[in-house]
Amino acid sequence: MEIGALVVLALLVFGPDKLPQVASQAGKTLRNLRRMANNARDDLRAGLGPEYANFDPADLNPRNFVRKHLLDDIENDWNGSKPGELEPATTAPPTPEPVNELGYGEIPPYDSEAT
Repeated sequence: MEIGALVVLALLVFGPDKLPQVASQAGKTLRNLRRMANNARDDLRAGLGPEYANFDPADLNPRNFVRKHLLDDIENDWNGSKPGELEPATTAPPTPEPVNELGYGEIPPYDSEAT
């Protein structure tokens, strides 16, 4: 629905004869931006050296940083799983101890030390 609305809007703004040229230019621009971003990331990794081989520039985003360094540990602790485990550890629920119920008219035991 949204893509269809964008296509109709593009047809109205650019016209049917210029739309292929505009789409081609947008594709080329997107490819150039992606190539520039990849080159910048590779240059940054090469400049940092082998110590930072697993450095990910996305970790500089505060949301990703908090999720990776704080929330993953909390979620792993909460779920009972260890980092790298595929499935969280499961335990069987404890079975309740049998309760001796009193019969009709039976007097409950009295503990003189508890009162």
